[in-house]
Amino acid sequence: MNNESFFSSWFDYAASRTDLIQEGVLTHLLYVVLVVTSATIFAVTVAVLTRRNRFFKELSLAITSVFLTIPSLALFTIFIPIVGLGFTPSFIALFLYSLLPILRNTITGLESIDPNILDSARGMGYTRNQILFKIEFPLAWPVILAGIRVAAMLTVGIAAIATLVAGGGIGDFIKSGLARLPLPNSLEAIWTGVLLSIILAFAIDSFLRILKRISTSKGIL
Repeated sequence: MNNESFFSSWFDYAASRTDLIQEGVLTHLLYVVLVVTSATIFAVTVAVLTRRNRFFKELSLAITSVFLTIPSLALFTIFIPIVGLGFTPSFIALFLYSLLPILRNTITGLESIDPNILDSARGMGYTRNQILFKIEFPLAWPVILAGIRVAAMLTVGIAAIATLVAGGGIGDFIKSGLARLPLPNSLEAIWTGVLLSIILAFAIDSFLRILKRISTSKGIL
């Protein structure tokens, strides 16, 4: 099959499965939004609570680092006896994978703030919470957001494995194509999953770039 005929075949395949493509993309996007939001809230909270205690800070970084060393398929399947198949084990696995980049960048961002700025804020009568939310978070936000971007890209890529535990998403196309190789439309299904993952990753990263531009003070940029 030459390139032109394959492209035509793939286009016909994709055009005849718009409903499945829409469902897969929405499920994949749901994973990204829920996982990254939950991981951000959890990781930022842990970073704030542990950043002044060296032992607990290193412990939290070590634990979240361990999650990334576990093979993705193993991490997805390990929760099946507890929560069953479907969305839940996929969400838990993706959540654990997303913690480290956000936690590490939050700690790094908060620790990189000039102590003189914080001393000045205390001298002006700012409370600890005021310093955290009005000074530390805004100054550390670009670094924190960089960690969120990494977590989002990890989630987009690894979420394709959710199909192996009945979690749905774009990975359904890849699994279907691999299971039917070398039957007709098998390669088209694989390429559909791959291309959708790339497009979704690019769209999410572009959104986060725009978010950084509009949510970060020009003085910090």
